[in-house]
Amino acid sequence: MKPGLKVGKRAELEVIVDESMFPSFDGNVVHPVLSTVTMIYYMEKAGRTLLLPYLEEEEEGAGFAIHVKHLNPAVLGQKVRFRAECIEVGARELVCKVVAETETHVVGEGTFTQKIFLKEKMGQKIRQLQSGIGNK
Repeated sequence: MKPGLKVGKRAELEVIVDESMFPSFDGNVVHPVLSTVTMIYYMEKAGRTLLLPYLEEEEEGAGFAIHVKHLNPAVLGQKVRFRAECIEVGARELVCKVVAETETHVVGEGTFTQKIFLKEKMGQKIRQLQSGIGNK
């Protein structure tokens, strides 16, 4: 990793809740609010946004663990800010505190861990796993 990623560094992004973000199973919308799946997606995206400037050309990051609580709803048309803050960084790992919040309340919070690996090594692993499909 490139130098400079330190505890306290942050990345933020904002979205407006739309109908595509509602929880839906088998085509049936459960509630007209931001789904947990969508909340987690944007928490991960904020964490990735924080990591990207520090990756070397031969490196990549991947989600390793996410531990979050979905505390309150965000409704259609509401702006939600997603923030990732570095709370721990190592040679091959980044841990972020992640928060989703509106102007009035916290929607969710937790931690998101990313592992950093060499692209070539991951490519080898993927090819190995892919070659094993259908061979049994």
